Amino acid sequence: MITAVLFLFWLAIVIVVLAGFWKTFEKAGQPGWAAIIPIYNYYIMLKIGGKPGWWLLVFLIPIVNIVMIFVLYIEIARRFGQSTGFGIGLALLGFVFWPILGFGEAQYFQSSIDDDINSIGNNPIA
Repeated sequence: MITAVLFLFWLAIVIVVLAGFWKTFEKAGQPGWAAIIPIYNYYIMLKIGGKPGWWLLVFLIPIVNIVMIFVLYIEIARRFGQSTGFGIGLALLGFVFWPILGFGEAQYFQSSIDDDINSIGNNPIA
């Protein structure tokens, strides 16, 4: 009986997190179904975070992949107008932060705020 209750609780969390992933992908202009396809979902997250596709190979290197997850999730958070702390939350407490990002008011921007700040003064037209 307790096992069944725990399983249903776990299943509810998994569904909410997957729905949060799905909504986040859709907010970024990507197909929501891509969130549930293993490996491909990381490729799409790299696109959302503005990182090159070859970074997917870096995720195969032990220990380096942990660092890269943090880098990617922080950049995804920034692209949604969130803080670095929110990106760390995506990495450490994803079951809480992905649904917040997906169902919250955050909007996706093609470039992060930092990219916009860094580009000030680099405009050859100005």
